[in-house]
Amino acid sequence: MFSKACKYGIRSVIYITKQSQLGRKVGLKEIAKAVDSPEAFTAKILQKLCRSKIIKSEKGPTGGFFIDEDKLHSVCLSHVVSTIDGDTVYNDCGLGMKSCNPKKPCPVHNQFMVIRNNLKTMLETTTMHSLASGVKSGLTFLKR
Repeated sequence: MFSKACKYGIRSVIYITKQSQLGRKVGLKEIAKAVDSPEAFTAKILQKLCRSKIIKSEKGPTGGFFIDEDKLHSVCLSHVVSTIDGDTVYNDCGLGMKSCNPKKPCPVHNQFMVIRNNLKTMLETTTMHSLASGVKSGLTFLKR
């Protein structure tokens, strides 16, 4: 459903959020290791997330990636997904057909529309803070 880049991006932002809650800025190597993603690929994803202002970065010995304290509770999963994957998760056909719509639906169009609407609601109402809290408490994990 999500691209590999999007999955790495979500995990990276969760990790950065968790560290930002602790008042820490984190470097690329640490993030890539923590979410089990290739470093160069992670760097490109983090650049995109910085450009969209989901995360910030500072250079220098005390620098790293972080989320502003005032944004910690407002960044939602939908922000990360739309930054990396665009709106394809909301619009693409469930069977991968180029043209699928209510007038010319694919065989799963109506059932998939319900799932897609539920997914959109979940992405728009789930904050990175709540996901990071699960990781912080040990109830959820970013890698196995």
